[in-house]
Amino acid sequence: MNKMERVAAVLAGRRPDRPPVSFWHHFSPDCAAGPRAVEAHVRHVETFDLDFLKIMDDNRYPRIGLPGGVVASVRDLDRLTVLHGDEDSFGRQLELVGSLAHRYAGQIPMATTVFNAWSTLRQMTAPDTGVHGPPVMEAGHDPKDAAMARLLGEAPEAVEQALNVIAESTANFVRHCLAAGVDGIYLSVRDDWVETSGNGPGTYDRLVRPCDLKILKAARQATFNILHVCGKAVNFKRFAGYPVQVLSWADRTAGPSIAEAARWVKPALCAGVDNLGTLVTGSPEACIREVGDAIQQAGARPMIIAPGCTFDPQAVPEANLHAVRQAVDRSWP
Repeated sequence: MNKMERVAAVLAGRRPDRPPVSFWHHFSPDCAAGPRAVEAHVRHVETFDLDFLKIMDDNRYPRIGLPGGVVASVRDLDRLTVLHGDEDSFGRQLELVGSLAHRYAGQIPMATTVFNAWSTLRQMTAPDTGVHGPPVMEAGHDPKDAAMARLLGEAPEAVEQALNVIAESTANFVRHCLAAGVDGIYLSVRDDWVETSGNGPGTYDRLVRPCDLKILKAARQATFNILHVCGKAVNFKRFAGYPVQVLSWADRTAGPSIAEAARWVKPALCAGVDNLGTLVTGSPEACIREVGDAIQQAGARPMIIAPGCTFDPQAVPEANLHAVRQAVDRSWP
């Protein structure tokens, strides 16, 4: 099987010749856009012979119309307007998507990273440093969470309107990405930033879920949409019914286990490797064992082998990454 056929088999619930495998990390800020970004993605795919490409998006949502580029007050929420989806940093990301789609069309499935409306607005409450890394699994210790709670407490209707504006703009961006040739989107969601005691129960389903679905609706014609449940989900099951082909999560550090999810999650499973533990501090042999364990947990159900989220490339030995790729050959009877 080639890479397209291998991934398509898993999406259809059929057994491939071996499990597809991929992993990803944020590249350096000078590789966020332009030819250097294209080169970084190509080098990553070809160094490790990956089966699908998650296009990184460090060209975050355009901060057009915001003084200092930051949402600092309720007044700033009202400054957000619906974007066409191809301006400013959206445009830089579209150039990257188009270049990679041109290079890899028909050779490897590609999903471009998209962040949901709450994550985007949360990020905009602080200056954009351009530096991005692996997730902090424990929520509630970031000033951005305090800023979101304050805005929601002061003006819930303005926050809701801002989230809808961001979702509509992001949906427009998604349509441009699909037109540029990408196979789907990798939508990152996180409910433990939302479902806090300060924000109140039901906040995610009331304010954020409709925005998630608006973004996914824009990608409904795509064939390779991945929903990534980041962090430690408060309610993992709320995401299991989202209209996507693949569900990605940190099974090792957040749960549920692959064995549990395999019994009731309908989208294809994408998990198995501890991006914060085994990849960083384990040996190549430990990485191989972890992949084998993931495949064993899935049982008869085919799955995609991948880390729970991004990893720090400076902290992860390259030998461990090669081991994850080689493990799918060793672990498949």
